[in-house]
Amino acid sequence: MFKQRLRQDRHAGVSRRNFIQRGAGTALAVAGSGMSGLSFGAGPTTLACSFRSLTNPYHAAFNKGAQSFAKSVGLPYVPLTTEGSSEKGIADIRALLQKTGGNLVLNVDPNDSADARVIVETCAKAGAYVTTIWNKPNDFHPWDFNPHYVAHLSFDGVAYGAATATELFKAMGGQGGVVALGGIFSNVPAIERKAGLMAALKKFPDIQLLDFQVADWDSQKAFPIMQAWLTRFNTKVKGVWAANDDMALGAIEALRAEGLAGQLLVSGMDGTQPGLAALKAGELVATVDWDPYWLGGVGLSMGLSAQQKKMDVASLPKERRESFCKATLVSKANLQAVLARRATPAADWNDARVAGPLVYR
Repeated sequence: MFKQRLRQDRHAGVSRRNFIQRGAGTALAVAGSGMSGLSFGAGPTTLACSFRSLTNPYHAAFNKGAQSFAKSVGLPYVPLTTEGSSEKGIADIRALLQKTGGNLVLNVDPNDSADARVIVETCAKAGAYVTTIWNKPNDFHPWDFNPHYVAHLSFDGVAYGAATATELFKAMGGQGGVVALGGIFSNVPAIERKAGLMAALKKFPDIQLLDFQVADWDSQKAFPIMQAWLTRFNTKVKGVWAANDDMALGAIEALRAEGLAGQLLVSGMDGTQPGLAALKAGELVATVDWDPYWLGGVGLSMGLSAQQKKMDVASLPKERRESFCKATLVSKANLQAVLARRATPAADWNDARVAGPLVYR
C-alpha cells in the first residue's frame, strides 16, 4: 500500500553533455506544452521557481511561499518541476526564458550542483535574474555574473546534520547500532549533512554506524532499503538517521510494517508537515525547519528587487550574496511553537535571515 501511494521519479535518458550540445532548440522541444499559454516578450515580469517535485512536502511548501509572494506583488507565477531530471529542469527554464523574452525572475533549487552553472549562464545571457538555493559548484559565485545572478542561499548542512544526529544518539542512550539514509550523491546538502553525521559519530564512540546508503531524498527508495536493513541487521539497529524527512518517513513506514514504528528511533531534516506530524506522534526524534515557505518567496523577492533596481547587488557584501540562512532544530521541546507558526504561515520577504557567510569545506 505504501508503495502505491508514492510516485516514482521519471529520469530522462539523455546525458547532460549531449543535452547541452544540442542547444536551446532541442531544449525547447523537450520542455513540452505545459507552458504554451504564456505570451512572448512584452508584458509583466514573470516569476518562476524550479524545484524537484510537488509531491515532496518540502517543495510543496516552497511552492506555496512563492505563490504567496507573487500574489503580494501582483505578478504571474510559474512553478517548474524537474522530477529528478537535470535535463528536464534546464529545458523548462530555457523554454520559459524564450516565452518571456527574458523578462523573468527565477528562484531555483537545481537538481544537481553542476546544473546551476548552465542555468545561471543561460539566464544572464537572456537578461533574466536568478537566485539559487542549496546547490551550486564551489567555484561559481553570484558576483561573477552581476547583476543577473542575485544570490545563493543555503543552510549549514554540516552543523544541522550533526545536530539531528546528536539528538538521535542521545535518545538512543549514547550506544547501539545506527543506519543512515543519504540524499543525491552529488548534491551539496547531501554531502554536508553526511559530513555532519560523521562528525557527530566521532563524539559518540559507543554508537556504531552499521550502514550508509543513498536514497536520493525519496521515501519510496528509502522504504526497501530500511526493509533490507531490518532483515540484515535485525535487532542490532537501534536508530535511523535520515538526511531529510521524506526518507525518514519511508523508513518509518518500513518499521510500521514490522510493528516497530515509534519503538525504533528515527531522525530527519526539512521540517515538513508530515515530518512534524511524525514527531508529534513519537515516530520521529528530531528534524530541522528551514521554513521552505519563506525560502520559496524570498528568492523571488531578492531577484525582483534587483531587476527593478531597488537593490544594487554589486554593492552588497559577499556574505549577503552567498549566505547560510537561519534554521530551527525541532524536537519535542519546541514542536508546539513550530506547529503554531505553521498554522498561520507568514513571511517578511525583505528579511534575508542571514546566519553568516557560506562556508566551503
